[in-house]
Amino acid sequence: MKTWKIADIGLFFKNSFLAILKGEFLLRLNIGRYFIHIAYTFLLFGLAIWFSLMIETTMSKVEKNKAELKELEIVHSQKVFEIVNVSRRASVEQLLGEMGSKVTEAEQPAIIVRK
Repeated sequence: MKTWKIADIGLFFKNSFLAILKGEFLLRLNIGRYFIHIAYTFLLFGLAIWFSLMIETTMSKVEKNKAELKELEIVHSQKVFEIVNVSRRASVEQLLGEMGSKVTEAEQPAIIVRK
């Protein structure tokens, strides 16, 4: 029976590291027949990561579009308010005209005479 020394462990790690760099690590462990399974597993992991990144991108676009939609809803409600306001002014002017009044909408802002 062979006894292990600390130098043997260091040599084992050195050889393993060099085998990893050369691409021979799996062959030294005699796992070559399982290579297709290992490649398939890495492919599945890669696809899972890729899909999660796509979902993350889509969700960020959705959140950005929700914020933009809220802003556009505010602008839309302001425009509707302005249109309603203008139609009220037109109806008031029409009613005043029908009654024979000479009152019209001011062309210039009011001037403060005294404070």
